Amino acid sequence: MIRSGLILMIKELAGKGKSAYSIGREIGVSKNTARKYMTQPAQPHGLKGVRKGSKLDPYKPQLDIWMQQGIFNCVVLLERLRTLGYDGGMSILKEYVHPYRPAKSAPAVRRYETPSGKQAQMDWGICQYQDQSGALHKVAVFVMILGYSRTKYIEFVSRCDLRSMERCMLNAFLYFGGVPKEVLTDNMKTVVAGREAGKVIWNTQFSDFAVEMGFLPKVCRVRKPQTKGKVERLVRYVKENFFPGRKFTDLEDLNRQALLWCKTVDSKPHGTTGKVPLQVLPAEELLPLPAQEIQERYRWERRTVTREGLVSFDGIRYGVPWQYSGKEVQVRLCSGFVEIYYGEMLLVRHQVQYHTGKIIWLPGQYKGLAEHKGIAAPYPAAQQQDLQVEVRPLQFYDRLLGGSAHG
Repeated sequence: MIRSGLILMIKELAGKGKSAYSIGREIGVSKNTARKYMTQPAQPHGLKGVRKGSKLDPYKPQLDIWMQQGIFNCVVLLERLRTLGYDGGMSILKEYVHPYRPAKSAPAVRRYETPSGKQAQMDWGICQYQDQSGALHKVAVFVMILGYSRTKYIEFVSRCDLRSMERCMLNAFLYFGGVPKEVLTDNMKTVVAGREAGKVIWNTQFSDFAVEMGFLPKVCRVRKPQTKGKVERLVRYVKENFFPGRKFTDLEDLNRQALLWCKTVDSKPHGTTGKVPLQVLPAEELLPLPAQEIQERYRWERRTVTREGLVSFDGIRYGVPWQYSGKEVQVRLCSGFVEIYYGEMLLVRHQVQYHTGKIIWLPGQYKGLAEHKGIAAPYPAAQQQDLQVEVRPLQFYDRLLGGSAHG
């Protein structure tokens, strides 16, 4: 009798249309043997269906009772079984308990579908990239998604402080064409200053921003990130789908690619809703955008010029005329440039830089500094003048005295 492996080979070759003769030559058996097993129906294995007893079998009813009580720790279960006389091992116990063990993931939650215009969710993510020398750097990405249409907006920035977040949120609202009624975030310090008696104490500057933009801020429950699952999944999607292998020259180039990616992704049916986000976006009942003067206010950041005539912005120091050292200026990003104003006067417009730690000097930045000894305005002082005595003829004094000076 030949081995079962050869029988399987014979049947497999026969299924391909080969003859008994060719099968016999190929696997080294006679053609008669090949013919015999080609037509013979498969026989069930002699041990198939035979169940071997286990030392655990007598104790399984009691195990079921303990598991119904929520006890799934096999160490605890083994100790209890020992007291009942069980002398088996841990492996068969684990094998039996495993299918009944509850999942380690977060508890199930009810799915919540957001009404039109009701809510946007936002968060930050951190991505890594290598520069041309191979050094590893981190870059922050702001992510926002509308709950109803699932339209997305992402923006990469050098820092994720409050001012950067406000700028990104404003840019997102402009991209969406309106403001959602609520914005849901996690308990980040730029949003939440603390809690008192379970109630949120908002960061004052952020709450002012929310009032002027027109949305109501919301935070997810502490240590319950699944309550903002839409944006959590989007952050992961950006890290795993958009960023790996991405080639870019600077943040401006990266953000151009990011917006193109958002439009491409949102032009396809969403995996959950089955609808195309950009086609649903017009149906989002968003609030109107704030007035232009309010928008402009959140594009500016105040900075104090250092003694060296430098203004720090996004980790880069930009030069301004030395005469403005120590003064407070306003800085904004505008079309790839950093604009620095003193009052309403534009002092300088630098090409934006993205490699932190650099100093961008202004040509002629220190012109006149040595002559004025570093003082932009003269000290307040009086002025000394030469005393000029007027010489008059004697007749002038005669007339004053009413007679002759020689009488």
